[in-house]
Amino acid sequence: MTDTAAQIETTDRFKNAFRLHPAGVALVSGVAPDGPVGLTLSSVASVSADPPVLSFSVTRATGSAGGILSAPSFVVHFLTSGQREVAEAFARTGAPRFTEAQGWETLPTGEPYLPSASVALRCVAREVHPVGPSNLILADVLEVLPGADGAAPLLYQDRRFLSWDSVVEA
Repeated sequence: MTDTAAQIETTDRFKNAFRLHPAGVALVSGVAPDGPVGLTLSSVASVSADPPVLSFSVTRATGSAGGILSAPSFVVHFLTSGQREVAEAFARTGAPRFTEAQGWETLPTGEPYLPSASVALRCVAREVHPVGPSNLILADVLEVLPGADGAAPLLYQDRRFLSWDSVVEA
């Protein structure tokens, strides 16, 4: 096997491994120069509690991801199992976003805010690191906004959104 073939095989196995690894679903929103932007994420992680820093990755620096990267600040929302439709809308290009039916509000600082999320974290980018075709964002958390207390989280595994209840019952 050539080095290139081995690398392709490793890449494919890596992708398949992470498809099997369940993750919580988040939605990041901000205001870019062209208006509000948002996208669904499953890569949010805590980096530090003191100072409060989180990380997430985006696969490109264009479209909604590019808008988030250009926003002066943004809000990371942890979605609940009842917010599957919102997650799907922000995961697909061209789907309706920031609609009244989705329950969006605007924070005094200007960012789009989804108060029905279990919690929202208002952030600013600390560092952006290109990694292959992706960007790893480290973000300082400026404010923690409580939301739907006690709501079950929305999960993502193998390209499917799952409710916490469906996982626990299995």
